[in-house]
Amino acid sequence: MKRQELQVAALENGTVIDHIPSEKLFEVVNLLRLDRAKTAVTVGFNLKSKKMGHKSIIKIANKFFTDDELNQLAVVTPNVSLCIIRDYEVVEKKTVTLSSELTGIVKCNNPKCITNNEPMRTRFRVLQGEKTTLCCHYCNTEQPLEGVKLC
Repeated sequence: MKRQELQVAALENGTVIDHIPSEKLFEVVNLLRLDRAKTAVTVGFNLKSKKMGHKSIIKIANKFFTDDELNQLAVVTPNVSLCIIRDYEVVEKKTVTLSSELTGIVKCNNPKCITNNEPMRTRFRVLQGEKTTLCCHYCNTEQPLEGVKLC
């Protein structure tokens, strides 16, 4: 019987982002600006997954994300798993989900919205339904989550 192992060094301190849909991996890498990281970044692309069929994973040494960064991540790829590692141990594991409100993360697609014409932060309510929709606090324009542009 052939034994298969993933040969990746253990992470002493940092964050593991798991269960990333493979088609979203490079969007996540760009979003988190991992090409500019000063610490080790391990990327696994198109790995076999019982849950998803195929998935991707990112390990970032000595990096812990802010709530704003996690909200951006949730916009691009909701429901990824996030593991916080300290001294080689998982100290926290959670699923990254959208907040009920997003501030300063996505642009309103209404060109007449005040946020596109004045220097102010955008603000959206997250409407959960068959498809997740964002509703602008200022102009009430609704837009599907899949079509949003990040600020």
